[in-house]
Amino acid sequence: MRTVERAADGEGAPWGEVAPEAARKLLVAAVEAFAERGYHATTTRDIAGRAGMSPAALYIHYKTKEELLHRISRVGHDKALEILTAAADGGGTAADRLASAVRSFVRWHAEQHTTARVVQYELDALGPEHRAEIMELRRGIDAAVRRIIADGVRDGEFDVPDVPGTTLAVLSLCVDVARWFSAAGARTPDEVGALYAGLVLRMVSAAHR
Repeated sequence: MRTVERAADGEGAPWGEVAPEAARKLLVAAVEAFAERGYHATTTRDIAGRAGMSPAALYIHYKTKEELLHRISRVGHDKALEILTAAADGGGTAADRLASAVRSFVRWHAEQHTTARVVQYELDALGPEHRAEIMELRRGIDAAVRRIIADGVRDGEFDVPDVPGTTLAVLSLCVDVARWFSAAGARTPDEVGALYAGLVLRMVSAAHR
């Protein structure tokens, strides 16, 4: 069984912002189960068992398995939008801001790789209403990175003929870290973040910083 990482913001107890404790324990258990078995192969009984509860106890806090997935996805996407918006609104050149965005985004996907795999790769399991909500957040995430790249093109820092396509490539590169990262690997989340920031700056033809 996987052990879920620290809180979704990288600090404190896992999912510490979720209350009451029983709801938090169920969310942690759902992340573990979805990451290990996949959403469709996981039952509410699996989740409740991991949390040390009965299936009936689960329904006190979450009406459906899909509601659990939505909660996980919403917290993860809110954090991603927060990270990238902060970088886009930060000071410095476009290259400085892009490097900051990539370092922070990659670090989160490495530190929270189990959670991030569920957030990024179980999107299609959401119901139409919840999926539409998450897609709106993803458009905001795309817009934050696109804004940085467009600023760099405008200011002559970047040589990017296709800003939307490059934005998609940058985000895809960052997100994929959740698929392969292991805490037992040779690089720390900070080291992977620094590596990817350098790769992205070379991708947009910016001097490495």
